[in-house]
Amino acid sequence: MAAVSFHRTAASHTKIVATVGPASGSVESLRQLIEAGVDVFRINTAHGQPAEHAETIARIRQASAQVGQPVAVLVDLAGPKIRLGEIPGGQMQCQTGQRLRFVRSDGPLLPGELTTSYPQLMDDLQVGDRLMLADGTVGLVVRSRSADYVECEVVQPGILRSRQGVNLPGVKLSLPALSEQDVAAARWAAQQGADFLGLSFVRRPEDILMLREILGPYESSPQIVAKIEKPEALHHLEAIVRAADAVMVARGDLGVETDIAQIAIVQKQIVAACRRGRKPVIIATQMLESMTHEQLPTRAEATDVANAILDGADACMLSAETAVGEHPVAAVQMMHRIALATEPFDRPRVPAADESIAEGLDPVTEATARAAGQLAEQLGAKILLVATATGATALCLSKYRFRTPVWGASPSEAVLRRMCLYWGVVPLPDAPTENSIELLAYAIRKGRLLGHLQPGDRVVLLTGSDVTGRTHNMIQVHTVPASLDG
Repeated sequence: MAAVSFHRTAASHTKIVATVGPASGSVESLRQLIEAGVDVFRINTAHGQPAEHAETIARIRQASAQVGQPVAVLVDLAGPKIRLGEIPGGQMQCQTGQRLRFVRSDGPLLPGELTTSYPQLMDDLQVGDRLMLADGTVGLVVRSRSADYVECEVVQPGILRSRQGVNLPGVKLSLPALSEQDVAAARWAAQQGADFLGLSFVRRPEDILMLREILGPYESSPQIVAKIEKPEALHHLEAIVRAADAVMVARGDLGVETDIAQIAIVQKQIVAACRRGRKPVIIATQMLESMTHEQLPTRAEATDVANAILDGADACMLSAETAVGEHPVAAVQMMHRIALATEPFDRPRVPAADESIAEGLDPVTEATARAAGQLAEQLGAKILLVATATGATALCLSKYRFRTPVWGASPSEAVLRRMCLYWGVVPLPDAPTENSIELLAYAIRKGRLLGHLQPGDRVVLLTGSDVTGRTHNMIQVHTVPASLDG
C-alpha cells in the first residue's frame, strides 16, 4: 500500500487511486498494482456495462485477498455530461470566425449544423455565452438564437469529432444533478459493496444530499466523493465539503469550465477547504499523463504530483496511465517514488483553536488523538496504533499529518477499506479489536514479521475503556521486546 505498506519497506503516506481499464483489469495486473502502491481502484461507469463492472469489483476483491491487504473501490458516476451528436464524416475542421448552428433536428444535418445529447441546450443558452468543445480545444460564442437553433461563432479553432464533450463555463443549466442512469448506477454500486461513490459535476450541497437520500436504504452505503468540476461548485465550496465524505479536484472538466490560467490556484483553494473541513481530498487528471506511453514522466508532471502533496492532498489519481497505458505498474511506482521524496518536506498540521471538532468525534477523543500523535513524534515511535469502529478517529489522526504511520484496526471490513483513502493510515486486517493487549501483541508480531518493527522500537497505542468505542481517552507507550513471544 502507498502508506507504510505491509509489502514494501519504503513507506509513503500519500494514497494512490488508479483507474481500472483494459490495461489493468486482470487479477494478476490488479495484484501487481496493489503491491506497487495502489490503495483505491476507480471504476468509471461512463464506459462499460454493469455486468463488466461487477466482474471488475470481484477481481479487485480477489487480488486484495491474494495480497492480504484491504483495497477500496471508487465507483465514478458519469454525471450529466453533455456530448456532441454524430458529425457527418465523423469530424469537422472549425476555423476562426466560422458560424456553426446547434439544432434540435434528429434528421440529416446541413453543413455547419451540430446536435448534442442535451436537447434543452438551446433553451439554456443566451447570446454571449461561451461553449468549450473537445476538452477545451475548440471555443465558441453564442451570437444569436431562435426557437429552433443557436448560432455560434468559432473563436478558438480546432477539430471537432463525434461524441466529444461540451462544456458551458458560467452557463446555468436546467440539467438535474443525477440522471436516471446515475441513480441506477448509484444503487448498483451500493448493492455491490462499493466503498466510495464519485458524484460528477457537483454544483450545490443539495446535489450530495439528494444522492445520500438515494443511498439511505442500503445498510452499508458507499461514502460520497464530491467531484469539483464546475464554477458553481466553487461558489458553494465550504458547504459542499461539509456535505461530502471526500472531495476530488477533477481537473479535466474543471480546467475547461474555469480559466486554465487559474487552475493551480483553484486547486489550492479546494485542498485548503478540505483540510479545514477535515475531509480527504484527491487530485486527479493528467498527473503522469505522459506515462500512458512513456517509461518516465515529464519534469512538470513530477513537480505537479509533488506540489499536490505539499498542498495537503490525501491522494493522487491515475487515469489513462493505468486504464489504457502501456506501463501501468511503472506509473504507480513513479507516483510512489515522488511521494517518498516529497513527504519529508511536508509539515504536521495543528488545527487552529477555533476549528470545529472532527466530524464523528467527541472533544475527549479529539484532544487525546492530537496528544497521541504529538507523543509518537516526540518519542520517534514507529507506529501509532488505533482501533476504531467507524474510522473517524483514524481520519482525525490523518488530517493532523503526523509523520508517524497510523495503523488502523476495525472489526468492520468496510471501515478498513474506507481507511485506504486516509493519508498516512494503514488498515490492519484481521486484528483482534476487543482487547487492547491482544491488539497490541498482534500489531507488534505482524510488524516484526514484516520488518517494520525491530526490538527496542516504540509503539503508541491510542485506546479507551472500550477499545473500538466512540471515545478514545487513553494513550499507552510500548517498547518492542526482543522476542516475538515477549
